[in-house]
Parts: sequence; structure tokens; C-alpha cells
Amino acid sequence: MHISEIHIYPVKSLGGMSLQSARLTLAGFQFDRQWMVVQPDGTFMTQRSFPQMALIETEIADDVLVLSTFGMETHVVTSASDTAKRINTEVWGDQVSAWDCGPTTSEWLSQALDSSCKLVSFPADETRQCDRRFAKSGEHTKFADGFPLLLLSQESLDDLNRRLPTPVGMDRFRPNIVVKGCDAFAEDHWHTIRVNNDSSHNDSNNVDLSHVDLRIVKPCARCSVPTVDQQTGVLTGPEPIHTLSSYRQRGNEVYFGMNLIPGGEGRVSVGDSVSVVN
Repeated sequence: MHISEIHIYPVKSLGGMSLQSARLTLAGFQFDRQWMVVQPDGTFMTQRSFPQMALIETEIADDVLVLSTFGMETHVVTSASDTAKRINTEVWGDQVSAWDCGPTTSEWLSQALDSSCKLVSFPADETRQCDRRFAKSGEHTKFADGFPLLLLSQESLDDLNRRLPTPVGMDRFRPNIVVKGCDAFAEDHWHTIRVNNDSSHNDSNNVDLSHVDLRIVKPCARCSVPTVDQQTGVLTGPEPIHTLSSYRQRGNEVYFGMNLIPGGEGRVSVGDSVSVVN
């Protein structure tokens, strides 16, 4: 079993990036959900209500966020400075004081989304505790829905696609890590997995990168975002949630993928072997 894909989503609900290798921190992959689009009152915006957000592409160039979309000039987001404002935002009931990325970025995004909004950045001095029903004290994330990482297996998607009238891509589910080489839905039964990187053992800060353990904390309850075509920004109807609900529903929730919390820092790369610890 190995990692076949790695994805980060620098801005919550905007387009993601596929990587060959990513630095893993205790809060998730570096730059993942580091930024978030909010309405003027600080309410966060997602594809649930604004599916066109999928059409804004993100890139990290020399640690700087770059936004682009069809018909507009590429926009470079200025890093927060001492003169930046802190504004109050909220993510699923969690209050976060975030950096306002400024009026120029706000104007660009508002035009791109045809809705008044602004971009905020997660401050280095802010900590957002993960859900204590599943996480330990001190385990934290940034602007992700609830946990630092989301994992899916290719085999689980293949199983779903065999049931769908029209197959969908992995991007509908916005995972951080895709693994390949296991049975469909094997991830449902994992508690801890180990990612082994044999090509590198220490980084410049003398951090051991030979392996990292990831703890599976809960299944991911799916919202309406998988019904958004990530290439067109259009809602496609009830699929694939309708089909998933026929065999992946428990109570009022439909589950697909697993939420993870890193057990340490390291580097994760496509091709790294994955083993089940327990």
C-alpha cells in the first residue's frame, strides 16, 4: 500500500493543488487551509453556498499565495504585516481571530465571486482546538472543517464509481492523502497508519523524516460539496451523495473518507509506503 496522491487546499473551498511531496506539521500539511474567504461580517464561505469558488485556482510561489481565475489578471496576495487588521471569524462554531489580507485582495475576490467578501489568513499565534470528542487537548487545525487531514483510498472511489451512472473524480471529495493498494473501505477499520519515507531521514532542522504516524479519529460525514463539479463550478444534482447514501449512511450522515491527526511532523511524498500499525 502506498500514497498515490497528495493535495492541499491553501484557501478553504477554493481550488486545490496536487503535490509530489508536502511538509507535514501538527496542524496538517503546510499551507493547507491557511486562508479562508469570509463575508463582510466574518462568516466563512464555502462551495456549499458558492459553488463557483471551485473555479478560483491557488498556487504557492516562494511561500506566497497566488490566485487566478478565467478572465481576470492573476493576483498575488500580500503577506500579513504589522499594519494588517485582525478580524473575528467563525468556523463551525469555533471563534478565530484572523488576519485581514487587505482591500486589494478583497476587491479581486469580490469580483471573481460576484459577492462581497474578503480573504483572511490564520495567524501563527492562533490555535484552533480539534473537536474534543475525538481529539486530545492541544491537537489543532487551521481553517479545515474539523481535523488536519482527510484520507481516502483509490479503491473506495473505484467502488463508488462502479455504482454511479457517471463516474466522478477524486477531486469531488477534496482529500489530502489518497492511498492505493488496499481493499475498498479498508480505511474504515484503521486506527493508526505509518507513512514510511526511505529516501530522506532528516531535514535542515534535524527532524526525523523517515516515517510519520497518522491517527484515524473519525469517518468524514459528507456535505453537499461532492455534488459540485470542480472543473465547472456547477452543482450536478444529487450524485454522488445519493448513491453513497444507499450503502454508506449511518443515521442522518453519509460517510466517505477518514479524518486524521498527525502524530508528529515530517515529510510525506507520493510513492511512500503505508502500513497499518493498528
